[in-house]
Amino acid sequence: QVHLVESGGGLVQPGGSLRLSCAPSGTFDSVYVMGWYRQAPGKQRELVARITSVGTPDVADSVKGRFTISRDLANDTIWLQMNSLKPEDTAVYYCNADIAVDYDDDGSDFWGQGTQVTVSS
Repeated sequence: QVHLVESGGGLVQPGGSLRLSCAPSGTFDSVYVMGWYRQAPGKQRELVARITSVGTPDVADSVKGRFTISRDLANDTIWLQMNSLKPEDTAVYYCNADIAVDYDDDGSDFWGQGTQVTVSS
């Protein structure tokens, strides 16, 4: 089985920083696009940032200039560095990855269990 293992998150004051990490575990063939989504209470899940298998990033306008996504291409670990955090960034953050389990697999969506980020004074 394939799982996404997340770490990071927690409580931080406005203006502070946090770093999230995510890595796939289990047996698989290839990892394609990876990214972070978030869901605040009463709101739909939204894309925060994603990064391709060759390291090309794409960051949502709402966090551009504050959040950075990066990826270790050797082991497909990704990080989301979140700076200048605002209360509106409070949400559960989910790691997502498109993973081909077998060599002839086109890829499927996998999700992490989610990690809470709370920005509050």
